[in-house]
Amino acid sequence: MKQKDLNKIAKIEKAMAKKFGQETIVNPKSGWTDKKEEEYLQQLKEFYIKQRKKIDNDEKTEEEGFLLSKNLINKKSKRVCPICDKYSFDIRDDLYMNKFECCRMCHIQWIEGREERWTSGWRPNKEQK
Repeated sequence: MKQKDLNKIAKIEKAMAKKFGQETIVNPKSGWTDKKEEEYLQQLKEFYIKQRKKIDNDEKTEEEGFLLSKNLINKKSKRVCPICDKYSFDIRDDLYMNKFECCRMCHIQWIEGREERWTSGWRPNKEQK
């Protein structure tokens, strides 16, 4: 193995300091203090606590032969229109389900142009459907 040429290393460090600034050749350990070490360890501890909570929240349960996240099981799906009782895969229906609690087609038939009546609580009865 070749001996390190310390003069060559010094020349390279001087050139780097001249071109990019003195902080490019400073040893990172030189600015490390006991206070910074404590802060780092505290941040590390908080990070692992958050990770552990996330893992605990993502527990899986077996439902009908499949492993599902408990978060998915607890969420209620808004895919069935309470007005016409149709199940929808249409992404556009999500907007209407969230705002008016009905599918897009029921919005067109019962709400469009009559939003005040709908927001006041009116809903079509069984004979109207």
